[in-house]
Amino acid sequence: MTSPPGFCYPFRMNEHAAPSLSRAPATTQAAEGLPRRPWSVAEIEAMVAAGIIDEDERFELIGGQVVPMSPKGARHETVKIALNEFLQRAGLADVFVAPETTLRLDEKSFLEPDFCVFPRALSPGEMRGPDVLLAIEIADTSLAYDLGRKIEVYAAHGVAEVWVIDARSLRLRLHRGPGADGYGEIREIAPVESVAAGLVPGLTLSLAAIGLSPAKD
Repeated sequence: MTSPPGFCYPFRMNEHAAPSLSRAPATTQAAEGLPRRPWSVAEIEAMVAAGIIDEDERFELIGGQVVPMSPKGARHETVKIALNEFLQRAGLADVFVAPETTLRLDEKSFLEPDFCVFPRALSPGEMRGPDVLLAIEIADTSLAYDLGRKIEVYAAHGVAEVWVIDARSLRLRLHRGPGADGYGEIREIAPVESVAAGLVPGLTLSLAAIGLSPAKD
């Protein structure tokens, strides 16, 4: 599988409990309440290069702590495919639209947004939080995490705008104006409404207009 420059693969956290693609990786609380040694992005990359880390697991690194990502269900993929088709056809000038690229935030943190829009002058490996013009998250089972801890991380690292889309209801939560205390502007957009990206000229989205409808169950 070919990866963009700077891409970092997740790793298996418990080699004795190898997960299948249909379920989340094993986790542990054995050291709960005890000091823990944080991982660095460089250490993770070194393990990838050495073949120690498996390529088929998904996680994010926040402050050196590994956070497993929820498995992607059918509803998540339905929304992602429709959104990817829309973004690739939008004819956006001077920007890259990267699906599922690794966003390095500092030496101990990286996130895996579903889509990241950034200037063409940069490669994915060079991109940092303030370089991101728009990050998009599609959330199903991960909605609480994406609207909670993950948004805090985005804001703290200066990502200017984040859209979090509830894959089931299709309600879009817009976040702008990052700061130490979170985002100064937060708005909820209904599927039939249009939202324009603040820093990406020409990017206006209505989820209903691209053929998506809320889940029935």
